[in-house]
Amino acid sequence: MRILGKIILVLLLLVVVVAACGVGYLYLVYPNVPAAPAFKIEPSPERLARGQYLSDHVVGCTTCHSQRDWTRYSGLIKPETLGRGGDKFDLGGAGVVYAKNITPAAIGSWTDGELLRAVAAGVSRDGTPLFPLMPYPHFGQMSEDDVHAVLAYIRSLKAIEGAVPDRTLAFPMNLIVRTIPTAAAFQPRPSPDSKVAYGKYMTDAALCSDCHTPIDDRGQPLPGRDFVGGMEFIETGYRVRSANITPDADTGIGSWTEQQFIDRFKGFETPSNAELGDAERRQNTVMPITMYAGMTREDLSAIYAYLRTLKPVVNRVNKFPDAK
Repeated sequence: MRILGKIILVLLLLVVVVAACGVGYLYLVYPNVPAAPAFKIEPSPERLARGQYLSDHVVGCTTCHSQRDWTRYSGLIKPETLGRGGDKFDLGGAGVVYAKNITPAAIGSWTDGELLRAVAAGVSRDGTPLFPLMPYPHFGQMSEDDVHAVLAYIRSLKAIEGAVPDRTLAFPMNLIVRTIPTAAAFQPRPSPDSKVAYGKYMTDAALCSDCHTPIDDRGQPLPGRDFVGGMEFIETGYRVRSANITPDADTGIGSWTEQQFIDRFKGFETPSNAELGDAERRQNTVMPITMYAGMTREDLSAIYAYLRTLKPVVNRVNKFPDAK
């Protein structure tokens, strides 16, 4: 029995040693991303204008990194918090993350290369891997010029002081997150004349799939379920599910004309600041449609053209299950 006990003890020690080596390897090797490049982004008027358009109306930097008022339709940004961060995102058993302060008060001392690596590769200034709720996998495949424009615009935001809580990630997510960042693989922005290709680029930039494509327990898109909707959110205080935006005629947007699609967004170009009642809040949306309403008709038209090329998938979604 003594020998058996010693054998078990040795085996347990071996397990501990192997586990410790594995964790050490993850911290030594990952995130496996090149060092921040040394360069300077020139904030030309054209670049700033492009960056503001993308940040405020397409990629959503200022939406995610500001605090939203869910008593207003689509969670309007609280203007005094523009870029200050602080919104909490509960990941369930995986942990909790917070939107960071991206105003010059927090990132003013960062180099442009450090910002680029964080936004497009997912590694912070100090080497910490970012949780992919920050959509660096998408940004790392945009055009480098567009990402530079966004960074130039962010630098121009009003500095707002404000500390943001540190994230807390549970095991094993605290280890998995180290393996996710990858080097940026920038792609040229297609010409608007290539409408479908350009529409795909803008659809990816607008992060449509992040809310309209369901994922598995590992955060991977479900095969064959691109853009079918059904993902559930509770930010409004009630359950909200994303819509099916495949071209299925009955359960998606297959019966929508291009004009109807564009008007669905443009109808919110001048958002209402009216406070919602309980019945309205139960049918509030997490989609920042008032943000997307600022997209040009040409860009919305291109997105529509791309979505029409998707495989139609039957998936009827009850978008507001708590509605009375």
